[in-house]
Amino acid sequence: MLVLTRKVSERFMIGDDIVVTVVKIDGRQVRIGIDAPRDVVIRRTELKQFEREDFAPSIESSGAAVRSHLHSPRFDPAREIS
Repeated sequence: MLVLTRKVSERFMIGDDIVVTVVKIDGRQVRIGIDAPRDVVIRRTELKQFEREDFAPSIESSGAAVRSHLHSPRFDPAREIS
């Protein structure tokens, strides 16, 4: 495992097309931004349990809801980071 020390607004790259930015540090919580191609799947590890088959329908429907929200004309990524 590679461990890095970064300050707010500092970035690092994974490969040639993924950029990770430290957006905010608040006590023990760190907010990061990930800029990656649309075909790269990014999942939080605590949600890994939902990849089992018995959860597949709910994952597909929530994925559609997220995609709908992201493509909504009211979605403003800059506003969402707070």
